[in-house]
Amino acid sequence: MPYSAAVVIGAAPLSPAAVVDVARGGAQVQIADAARVRVATARRVIDGMAADPHPHYGVSTGFGALATTFIAPERRRQLQLSLIRSHAAGTGAEVETEVVRALQLLRLQTLASGHTGVRPVVVDTYAAMLNAGITPVVREYGSLGCSGDLAPLAHVALAAMGEGEVRVRTADGGVGERMPAADALAAASIDPLVLVEKEGLALINGTDGMLGMLLLALHDLDTLIGTADLAAAMSIESQLGTDAVFAADLMALRPQLGQDASAANLRAFLGDSPMVLSHKGPEDGRVQDAYSLRCSPQVHGAARDTMTHAATIAERELASVVDNPVVTSDGRIESNGNFHGAPVAAVLDFLAISVADVASVSERRTDRALDPARSHGLPPFLAHEVGVDSGMMIAQYAAAGIVSELKRLAVPASVDSIPSSAMQEDHVSMGWAAARKLRRAIDGLARVLAIEILTGARALDLRAPLQAGAATGAVRDLVRTVAAGPGPDHFLSPDMEAVTELVRSGAVLRTAKEHANV
Repeated sequence: MPYSAAVVIGAAPLSPAAVVDVARGGAQVQIADAARVRVATARRVIDGMAADPHPHYGVSTGFGALATTFIAPERRRQLQLSLIRSHAAGTGAEVETEVVRALQLLRLQTLASGHTGVRPVVVDTYAAMLNAGITPVVREYGSLGCSGDLAPLAHVALAAMGEGEVRVRTADGGVGERMPAADALAAASIDPLVLVEKEGLALINGTDGMLGMLLLALHDLDTLIGTADLAAAMSIESQLGTDAVFAADLMALRPQLGQDASAANLRAFLGDSPMVLSHKGPEDGRVQDAYSLRCSPQVHGAARDTMTHAATIAERELASVVDNPVVTSDGRIESNGNFHGAPVAAVLDFLAISVADVASVSERRTDRALDPARSHGLPPFLAHEVGVDSGMMIAQYAAAGIVSELKRLAVPASVDSIPSSAMQEDHVSMGWAAARKLRRAIDGLARVLAIEILTGARALDLRAPLQAGAATGAVRDLVRTVAAGPGPDHFLSPDMEAVTELVRSGAVLRTAKEHANV
């Protein structure tokens, strides 16, 4: 990314889009001049307290349950080193590069706030690591979400000190091989940090991991919930449902904003459909469609409203300084509880509930398409030769299995506090765990929607000579570029994977919008 387009740190709170650009797109960062002044000013406060014979938490004391233990000046560098080494205690699979880069960026924003007391060299080192594509190896388990994401952030700090392992982005933007952090820093001409008073705490006391995953999740869900509206439109159309229930005046009777947005999408995706028009009128004997068709905007809309609330919390957290202790604007150093991840953890869990619900209603629409008793004329399982072919039967099994797992993932993590640090940290948020399960849930939702779209595309084809609408027909044609249409059974898994990628990339939603008045 050219320097002129670099994300500026410290001039204003980062936008969600900027976090995604750095985390996924490899965008470069630069530190605002005003931020450098604030950082240097706050550091002078810490240096003054370091010389004070009276103890100050985080400057001249131990940490956590050892907060009352005074540390002599000659042992404080070792204290910082020991803090990072001991707290880099993650275990399990590696965390995804995009999550670690988001975590690095968000910690850098707090460091550049001028309220943490680190030296300017610390800010510069974190920025240089991001720009060089150096991603510390962070393990999945270790964070309780209070005091922030301690273990994940400690792995990042350890790499900045030239210890531990990292991956370095390849020339084509890929994930490189694991290598020692010291070698990666040397290759990028970055000097390893030697931490001094207060800096160890400043590097690990934050909600950056869970916030980064929340922002990435909201970015993905913005695409997926719109795609859910399109998938519902394909199911409604191909199952000869009605769009009359999505009328604007009916939606106005219940002024829920998310519901209104989803209903507007459904009207746009179905409004010109010859297939829908083919059965309008008194000769259509059905009174009402099933809930999974008729109530799609209510279910999808609830998810949209949950996302709006979660985005509000995320934006407030982006404008926050999360550290303990902090250097105040008038030069005091104060302990606080702003590192507790409760606000972020709660919305991460809330989103997981909505993800499960949207996937659940999607799977029900898929199931209806395969049942001749409910599909209004489609062959059983959309099979080519009934009895010989199984059609989409087992694809629906896959969707059902995913939905079952999503219901388990919807169980809140944030209510499962467990004490630590000799009962000093006796209530924790579990926000990191909430974020990890939400990421898995979002992957599952994309797959369930892909199966519905694959099913809907086949059902639309089987309605010939009736024609699909412009938007749904265009998506059906897009699906046909990666997955075969009706015919004898073939290997379905590659089709499901290919359509899942079309869903994830946003190609399905973009195609629908290009052919509808959205």
